[in-house]
Amino acid sequence: MSLDRRSFLRFAGAAMATSALPLSIQKALAIPANNRTGTIMDVEHVVILMQENRSFDHYFGTLPGVRGFGDRFPIPLANGKDVWHQTDRMLNELLPYHLDQTKGNAQRVEGTPHSWSDAHFAWDDGRMNIWPALKEQRSMGYYTEQELPFQFALANAFTICDAYHCAIASSTNPNRLFMFTGTNNPTGIGGGPAIDNTNDDLGASATGYGWMTYAERLEKAGVSWKVYQDMDDNFTDNSLEGFVSFRKAFENAAAEPNNPLLTKGLTSTLKGASLEGFKADVVGGKLPQVSYIVSTAGYSEHTGPSSPVQGAWYTQEVLNALTADPAVWAKTVLFVCFDENDGFFDHVPPPCPPTKNLDGSLAGGSTVDVSTEYRSVNHQLYDRNWVYGPGPRVPMYVVSPWSRGGWLNSQVHEHTSIIRFMEQRFGVMEPQISPWRRAVSGDLTGCFNFATPNDSTLPPLPQHSMVEVEKIRADQEALAQIAAPTGAAGSMPLQKRGVRPSRALPYELHASSRVTASAIEILFANTGTQAAVFQVYNKNNLLLPPRRYTVEAGKTLTGSWTLSITGGYDLFLLGPNGFHRSYTGAAAIGNAISSNPDISLCYDIANGDVLVTMSNTGAMPVDFSLTPNAYFSSAPQRFTVDAGKTVQQTLVLKDSGHWYDFTASTTGTNAVMRRFAGRVETGKPSISDPAMGNAD
Repeated sequence: MSLDRRSFLRFAGAAMATSALPLSIQKALAIPANNRTGTIMDVEHVVILMQENRSFDHYFGTLPGVRGFGDRFPIPLANGKDVWHQTDRMLNELLPYHLDQTKGNAQRVEGTPHSWSDAHFAWDDGRMNIWPALKEQRSMGYYTEQELPFQFALANAFTICDAYHCAIASSTNPNRLFMFTGTNNPTGIGGGPAIDNTNDDLGASATGYGWMTYAERLEKAGVSWKVYQDMDDNFTDNSLEGFVSFRKAFENAAAEPNNPLLTKGLTSTLKGASLEGFKADVVGGKLPQVSYIVSTAGYSEHTGPSSPVQGAWYTQEVLNALTADPAVWAKTVLFVCFDENDGFFDHVPPPCPPTKNLDGSLAGGSTVDVSTEYRSVNHQLYDRNWVYGPGPRVPMYVVSPWSRGGWLNSQVHEHTSIIRFMEQRFGVMEPQISPWRRAVSGDLTGCFNFATPNDSTLPPLPQHSMVEVEKIRADQEALAQIAAPTGAAGSMPLQKRGVRPSRALPYELHASSRVTASAIEILFANTGTQAAVFQVYNKNNLLLPPRRYTVEAGKTLTGSWTLSITGGYDLFLLGPNGFHRSYTGAAAIGNAISSNPDISLCYDIANGDVLVTMSNTGAMPVDFSLTPNAYFSSAPQRFTVDAGKTVQQTLVLKDSGHWYDFTASTTGTNAVMRRFAGRVETGKPSISDPAMGNAD
C-alpha cells in the first residue's frame, strides 16, 4: 500500500474539513522553513513546552495510524486474555472506556495515583495486569477526537511520536529532572536518587540537589536560554528551583541581581496564563536559543486544576506567539510533551533494562552497562533494585517547519532525547545521561526533514478562544464524573484503520531460534544503528516477569528457556515499531530418524522484502506452510523440504509499505510454528502499519 500526498491529505484532513483555519496556524503551516544549509544547523531556536500527566493511549489510542487500541500484538496475561483486559481491586475485569464529554465531566476528570511505588506495582516488571487496582478505575479512561479536536489536529498537521516514553516510572519532578538535567542522580551523590517530588519548589540551598543542570552547561557554553514562567503560579514545574546553585542565586538576589541563574531561571517572565513576555521576546528579536515554557496550573493539562481543552488553548497561544514573527518561526523547533502519565493506562510495555531477580541476576541481559538504571542506594526494602524507567508512553508533538505533514515517528525516545537533540544542534554535551539511555533512546533528529522541508501541503487546525475554553471547562465541571463500566458492560475501544507517513527508523533486528531436547534458545542480533530492547513473555509461565534483552548495534545476546514439563515452549517477543516474533512447538527428539525443521527470516534491504528460509536437518521430508496474517489475502504457500535440504522464499512487500506479518508452520513430528511481523527498514520514509486499527 503506497501513500501519495493526495491520499494522505484525504485521510488526515477529513475530520477537519469544516474546521476554521486561524491566522496564526495558517502562518505556522505556510511559512517556509529556514533552509540555508539543509541540516539541523538551520534550527536557531528550540522551545520546550512540557505539559502534565497524560498517557499516549489515554489521548491517542483512537488516532488512526498510531500504535493504539488497534495494536495486533498486545502482551499476553496469565489468565489467557491480553493486556487490555485489566483487573481492578474488586477483581472485576475492566477494559478502557470512553471519557465522553457529552455524557459527563470528561474534561475535568479526577486524577489518579502516580507515585514511584504505585507506578512500579502497576507495571509489575512488565506483567501489567492489575493497573486499575493500583491506579483506580478511572485510569482506564480515554478520549477521542470529540474531546481533543486541537490535539488530534496538531498531530495530523505536524509530527506525532508513538514510542515516546516518560523517563521514569514515577511522578512529575523526577521526570522533569531528566528533561532539565539528563538524570535523577542514581548514585545518590548530590541529593538523589530523585524518585518523588522532593525539592520541586524553592527552598534553602543547604537542602537542594547538588548536580549540574543542562541550563548551566548552556550558560557556560555561551548558548542563550531562559525559563518562561510566572513564579507565583508555575505549578512547581520548574525543576531548576530545587538545585543548590539556583537556590543560592535566589538567596543572594540583592547582592547579585544579574546572576544569570536568577534572571533566566527564577524570574517571572510571564504573568498568569498570558504569554506576553514570551511573545515580546519573539517579536523583539530576543528569543533565546533554548526556551523552557512552564504553564500555570490551570493550563498545565493536569487532571484536577486543568483540562485537555485548557491545555490545547495554551499550546495554541504558544504557536500564536511564535508565528507573530514569521522569520523566527522559520527557524524554530517546538517540542510539546508530557512529563508523565499520571496513572492513566498505556498498553505498550516500556523498553526497560532487565528486571533484577532476588539473587541479583538479570531476567534477561544487556550488552550495554545498566549499573545506574536501578535503585541500589537510599532504597527501601521493597524497592531495592527497582528499575528507574522508562515509564509509560506519553504524547509528544514535534512542531516545526521541518516536521509538517502529519508524520509518525516510532523510534524509542524519552525525556533525555530532548537534551540529545540540543546536543546535536548546539554541541553542548550532557555527560549525566547514562550509557544505557544513550544506546536505547533516540535524539529526535529522525522526526525532521531538514533537507527538503518546504514541499508539503498541510491540513488546518481548529482554534479556540479563551472564552470558549473557559465555558467548556465550567460546563464540564458542573457535570458528574463519568463512571467506569462494570462487569460485562465494557467493550474494546475502536481505532479506525488508516495510514500516515512514517519516518525511517534505525532498527534492523533479528531473533533466531534453536530447539534442543530440553530448551529453546533465541539469538538476538542487531545490525541496525540504535540499540533495541527485546521483551520476551513465556506464555507457559506468565506469572514470571518477562525477560528483557538490550542489544546494541552490531552486537548479539542469547537467551535460553527450559521447556515445560510436557516438553513444549510458547514464547511471545516484542521489539520496537511492531517487531514481533512468536515461537511455539515441542522438544526436538529423534533427530536421526525424523524431521527436524527450522524456519528463519532475513531482510532484503535494497528492495524492502523478506527472505524466508525453511530447512530440514532430519531424516524425513517436512511440509512447510507460509500463511499471511495481514496485508495480503493470498492462500497459504506450501513447500516440501527433503531431508538435509533448504528452501528459500522471498516475500515481496512493496504493496504493504514493507510491512510483513505471516505464520510459518510445519506438521508431523517436531512440528513448529513461528510468527514473524514487523517492518523492513530501507533507510527511506514509509507508512505506518496499514493493518493497525480494529474498525474500518
